[in-house]
Amino acid sequence: MDTLQFLMNGFGIAMQWQNLLFAFFGVLIGTAVGVLPGIGPMSGVALLIPITATLTSGLDPQSAAASSIILLAGVYYGAMYGGSTTSILLNTPGESSSVVTALDGYQMARQGRAGAALSISAIGSFVAGIVSLLGLTLLAKPLSELALSFGPAEYFSLMLLGLCAVSGLAGSSITKALIMTVAGLLLATIGMDNVSGVSRFTYNNAYLYSGLEFLTIAVGLFALGEVFRTILDRDKENGNITKVGRILPTKQDMKESTAPIVRGSLLGFFIGVLPGAGATLASFFSYIAEKKISKHPEKFGHGAIAGVAAPESANNGASGGAMIPLLTMGIPGSGTTAILMGALIMYNVQPGPLLFEDNPEVAWGLIASMFIGNVMLLVLNMPLVKVFAKVIETPAKYLLPIIIAISIFGVYAVQFNTFDLTLLLICGLFGYFLTKNDYPVAPLVLALVLGPMIENNMRRALTSSNGDFSVFVTSPVSLLFLVIGALWISVPLIMKMRGRSVIINEED
Repeated sequence: MDTLQFLMNGFGIAMQWQNLLFAFFGVLIGTAVGVLPGIGPMSGVALLIPITATLTSGLDPQSAAASSIILLAGVYYGAMYGGSTTSILLNTPGESSSVVTALDGYQMARQGRAGAALSISAIGSFVAGIVSLLGLTLLAKPLSELALSFGPAEYFSLMLLGLCAVSGLAGSSITKALIMTVAGLLLATIGMDNVSGVSRFTYNNAYLYSGLEFLTIAVGLFALGEVFRTILDRDKENGNITKVGRILPTKQDMKESTAPIVRGSLLGFFIGVLPGAGATLASFFSYIAEKKISKHPEKFGHGAIAGVAAPESANNGASGGAMIPLLTMGIPGSGTTAILMGALIMYNVQPGPLLFEDNPEVAWGLIASMFIGNVMLLVLNMPLVKVFAKVIETPAKYLLPIIIAISIFGVYAVQFNTFDLTLLLICGLFGYFLTKNDYPVAPLVLALVLGPMIENNMRRALTSSNGDFSVFVTSPVSLLFLVIGALWISVPLIMKMRGRSVIINEED
């Protein structure tokens, strides 16, 4: 009953006119940040901190902190909504959590179902936002304690399981998917070693010391790869423009999406609670799970609406889940929540076990505002579906320069150097040749994201055990993750070998 009372008090704070305005502008800016590749929620939140300080300068310290964090959190979960738009329409993921959405979302757009994909994305994001906030309200304390029990060995095994599951993103060949995964891991080793400070594979190039920027690789492989494919493979086709067709999802679309949305929301929330896991792993696991569960897994990668509903729900669920370790334990689970934590500390509000006692106005005001913000996002995004969907009707001679301009602007805005623009072009050509030869691109990008986390957790685990590798199997949770990962790889191979032997026996 105390929780319900605190939540009602939070709604009283969130419904104040200035906080409603802050929530509205936060989600509006967040949507724009998500749509534009390269900015991302982390940069968006960081850029707005000095602006919020100016806007709230006339308020008392508690109200200023509540209003500022309401706006900044709106940018965070608003960006999760907006990130799907360019992934679906232009095959241009603005951040790592949008990569999986592009696999089926872009195929749906090419089939004239962009409206349905965008609508399901908005609905799934809204449901996930509400589910994660209910979880945040009811389960914050017990889930935080569970997340804290995970050590580096458990995180290493969880990430390794994620890499094994990459085989589920394979096109026609698991072998090709694993090759791309290993390529992604190799690319992830480029840069300075965080532990020893030694440079690896940099060849005295100053731009490589910080490693390869995810955005450059992802936008090059997906967006520019598609541009090269359009230019080189479709010149001889007639110039017909793909029609958008129906805007709202059909009853069948809703039927096929309901269960994936619920599963994705729950899975995303629980993964979001784990510090360091984040929306990327959540969307990726959700997509893999839906493909395994589906009665028609062959449709995935070719415009399956469940392939849009599940990852979009998961990455929004993860954004709510990531608030739990931040608010209750003072542990930021991602880069964006680390910036939010810095903003709270700037206003003399210390996240952690005493936050809900010392600053209930800030904590419960934020939670209540996230409910209101999710409703605002749905109201904002659903009417705009038709506007967004019209993008796909733009003739190629206009659309391709727009994609190139967005890609170059996004990369240059983050890196400020021409080296990454050259790398962007190389990745575009590389992406074209990979897709032309049926090598799945998503495993490479996801391995590039997970690689540093895997290495850091492995080395932390080995440091704590004095180099004893048994640390990964003595922990029951870590061992469970490793066994599941091994089965994930071996079972499909065994089934495939059995199928071949049956065919050979029948021929004999």
